[in-house]
Amino acid sequence: MFFVDTLEFEGLGNRSYLAGGPDAAVVVDPPRDVDQVIAAAARRGVRIAHVAETHVHNDYISGGLELARTTGARYLVPAGASVSFERTPVSDGDAIAVDEGLVLRAMATPGHTPHHTSYVLEEDGRSVAAFTGGSLLIGSVGRPDLVEPRLTERLARAQHASAHRLADSLDDEVRVLPTHGFGSFCSSSQAEGDATTIGAERKNNEALTTDVDTFVARLLAGLDDVPAYYAHMGPANTAGPAPVDLTPPRPADAEEIASRLAAGEWVVDLRNRVAFAEGHVAGSFNVEGEGKLATYLAWLIPWGKPVTLLASTPEQIAMAQRELTRVGIDRPAAAATGEPHAWIREGERAASFPRARFADLAEVRGRGEHVVVLDVRRDSERAAGYVEGSQHIPVHALHGRLGEVAPGVVWVHCAGGMRAAIAASLLDAAGREVVAVDDAFTAAGEAGLPVTGPVDTD
Repeated sequence: MFFVDTLEFEGLGNRSYLAGGPDAAVVVDPPRDVDQVIAAAARRGVRIAHVAETHVHNDYISGGLELARTTGARYLVPAGASVSFERTPVSDGDAIAVDEGLVLRAMATPGHTPHHTSYVLEEDGRSVAAFTGGSLLIGSVGRPDLVEPRLTERLARAQHASAHRLADSLDDEVRVLPTHGFGSFCSSSQAEGDATTIGAERKNNEALTTDVDTFVARLLAGLDDVPAYYAHMGPANTAGPAPVDLTPPRPADAEEIASRLAAGEWVVDLRNRVAFAEGHVAGSFNVEGEGKLATYLAWLIPWGKPVTLLASTPEQIAMAQRELTRVGIDRPAAAATGEPHAWIREGERAASFPRARFADLAEVRGRGEHVVVLDVRRDSERAAGYVEGSQHIPVHALHGRLGEVAPGVVWVHCAGGMRAAIAASLLDAAGREVVAVDDAFTAAGEAGLPVTGPVDTD
């Protein structure tokens, strides 16, 4: 009897899989930190015989090469992927024996990348699961614009054809197990639900319910900004990522924190946004450790800039360090734990800023006070409606465009509060007077603020 274990990585919105039989298993699209994969195999009591990549990843650094080296497994990589290390090239139709009666069959499914390959797990000749990587997702497909702009439309058409190939080749009950689509920006849209089958996708996936021209037009129109750090992920995966070092960073005291800030390095406070607003090291930035830390920090920080982490506990530092290695931020320069007063030099004071709701903003505007309303959501979110008179700079672009923010007290908002807190910390560090709106955007209209939208983008 076969098994499939799912390893979820909520911070990146991805999944990896351990699948096999009583004795041996294959790992599909492993994370950079492979220790947890090895532990999952140990719990099952199986040997990792194969490590399979569906494609050269653009959104995270793979642990596939290290996992294969550590376990002695065969490293299966699509033959069309140009890589700089030894691997077992896999072509369409190749069959790999995983365990007795259990076979992994490669199926070329280009679209997310030109070489993208899905793997169909067969038990005694019957297809039972399809590891679809960035091809067929839950209600969606992987985005086709991460390789080369001139290839985007061609890859979008290939996504449509690949989705149909999967649907035409597999029975309704076959489980669809994608890598992307659970918050990853590699997905063209986000999954609704966390499980699906070929039959469900036949009914609900636009790639399978619309003609190719309509599908491609809608897919391309819906593409949003690509995280800046993606530019570094593909080359790292092609070259062959180095093993990670998860030993604790060197401890930093208040003097060193101040020195690093003075040198222009990044000091990132991982505490929740409420605690940060109440008191923090002046000049530090807030990216909550529980959330999309790796995505937003890697998107914002100038690549290669040293980063020092601040958190309440060593466990929070360790968790953040693990997340950051997945996107190539391998070693924090230093770290400090405890309370903010211990991170601030004697005689200096903690910085702070207020938090508010949209109802508070409506009240301030109602009194006739002039304030700057800064919307830091993505373009697609803005197109669906915005507060009239607000300025728009997506949070991932804000650090490089702080000089564009209009003068005055800045009330910054996003869709729920997390990105507004990041933006507020950037503005606060730059010396701006800021109020972080910690509220759902739907509350804006309910509070009486004039909201325009949706916007016609045709």
